[in-house]
Formats: sequence, structure tokens, C-alpha cells
Amino acid sequence: MSSASPSPSRSNGLVCGSMEPGPANTIADVAGVTVGHVTLNEGDLRTGFTALLPHQGNLFREKVPAAVEVINGFGKSAGLIQVDELGTLETPVLLTNTFGVGTGANALIKRAIADNPEIGRSTGTVNPVVMECNDGYLSDIQAMALTEANAISALEATSPEFEQGSVGAGTGMSAFGFKGGFGSASRVFTLDGRTFTLGALVRANFGKPGGWVLPDGRRPHHKDLKKVEERGSVIILLATDVPLESRQLKRVARRAGAGLARLGAYYGNGSGDIAFAFSTAYRLPHFTESDFIARDILHEDKIDPLFQAAVETTQEAVLNAMIASPAMRGRGRNKRPSLADWLTEQGK
Repeated sequence: MSSASPSPSRSNGLVCGSMEPGPANTIADVAGVTVGHVTLNEGDLRTGFTALLPHQGNLFREKVPAAVEVINGFGKSAGLIQVDELGTLETPVLLTNTFGVGTGANALIKRAIADNPEIGRSTGTVNPVVMECNDGYLSDIQAMALTEANAISALEATSPEFEQGSVGAGTGMSAFGFKGGFGSASRVFTLDGRTFTLGALVRANFGKPGGWVLPDGRRPHHKDLKKVEERGSVIILLATDVPLESRQLKRVARRAGAGLARLGAYYGNGSGDIAFAFSTAYRLPHFTESDFIARDILHEDKIDPLFQAAVETTQEAVLNAMIASPAMRGRGRNKRPSLADWLTEQGK
């Protein structure tokens, strides 16, 4: 019997896969990882910033290995090409709406310079990582209401305990025609006699109405939903404490797509689907006197548990995002129904 906290999906009898969840069943089960939100939910605004920190130290000076997998590239994110090239993350990750990427990048740059005055002077510049989803259906995205202060507030709000659903950058999200948002999940497994964790934080803003399936085989559909093509975005953040190099992290990130496929997604032409993975097992110093770095790396033949965990946590996190998000009406009286309400009507 699992001792994990019940997730929204599990509380509704929807279990994804067979692996054991971590104690909180969130990405924060990976020690050191924290998440924070700032939400703008007033008038025609349904938007915000969400921040993730891989560890609580100076990320520019102590980078973590990272990788990105662009499943479908209909997106406007910042910083991903350097992560793909160098395999490191040197700032917190910020999530926001499409028109907030520049604002978020400026906030991360200024924060990094404040902590590291040598940036752009006696050492290189800094690579801010910001990823976006379009919340324009429910929010007035043209208002460009998000500020650098909002981004900093999200960073300062990070904690191992965080809200799921319609919060932060997930406030204006839609998924499979229902209300979307943020969800999280984790899995624990054993390697070489030690327990390790992989966790996911997913922002669900994708999927074709009526074209998806729950783990129990049901296909939720709402009478008010119109038939449209699959479009939107999904951002999947995967964290693990297993020592992996960036190439291995990219392989793990690629498996998140299978978690989306289990739900019925097919990565439509207009969907920006990105998986981003990092490891907290070791840090890569920005300044070093040695030409070499010694580190443990997982044997490639032992990586399958991480592949399975990436699939299961991605699938469960999407469901958690949707079930934790109540029905919402936004800009122009546009509305999204709640999956939780549908499940209640169906008797779960």
C-alpha cells in the first residue's frame, strides 16, 4: 500500500501505471526542488508566472545538467537552444504566457546579475530559461499585464509545497476542451540498492476535445465543446536525483511524449509541446581550476525505470492539472468546464 499523498487523479480512482509514487507525489519529492506561483485573476486576466528552482544555491555558479526535447516546436520559449547545446541549466525556470517570455527573461537576467555581478563583465552572459503557453482564450493576452516584479514574486514564493490546478502560469490554460492548469506527480524506484525519485510538473494547455481517454478507458466530452483541431501547448518539467548526463536526460525527456500519447494526444500542428529534464545529483561549477570534472553516471542499461517514470508521471500530472482546476469563465465570457465536475456527474 502506497504511503504517498493522494493526488487528484488517484482520489478519483484514476491510476497511471504501476510504479510507486513518492511521499508527496509531486516534483518536490526530488530533494531541493521548489515551485512558486503568482496569479493574476481579475477582470479579463487569467494569467501569471510559475517558477521552479532545481536547488537553493547560486544556479549560475553551480549549474545542473539539463536537456530539452522539442516534441512539436510551435512555441516561443527562451534559452532552450543553449541548454540543448551545452547541457546545463544556470537559472531558475520560469513559465508564463506567450507575450510574457521577454519580461520573464529580463527578470531572470537581472536576478542573476544581482547575485553574480561579474556576468557580462569578467565572465560570460547568462542563459535565462522561460517557457510559454498561450492563455489567450480565457485571458486578455494583449494586455501584456505581467511584470518583472510578478516574475520575481513567483521566484520568491517557491516552496516544496505548492498549489496545483488553475494557478500561476496555469490560470488560463485549457486541455482537451476542459479547464487545464498545473499538475505534478512523482515515482520512486531502486537502483544499485538505493532509492531514487523522478518527478514531473506539467502545464496542460493542449489536446483535441473528445479525442482523449482516461486510464480506465472512458472518453470525457462536454456538450458545449466544439470540434476543433489539436492546438495549444504543454510544458513538461522532469526532475530526478539520479546522476545522468545531458544526453541521458534528453532520452528521459523524450519519453514524456509517451505519457501524452497515453491520453490521446498526437502533437497537432499548432501545439507547442516541450519536455525539459534536469538532474540534481551533481552540480557543474562555473568557475573551476581543473580541466576535468569527475562524476558518477548511470549505466545506460539501467535507465528503463526512468523512462517508465517519465511516462507515468507525465500522464498523471496532466490529469491532476485538469481535476484540480475548477470550471472557469474568462475574457469575452469564454468558458471551460471542469473535468472534476464531469467525473462527479459520471459517479467517478
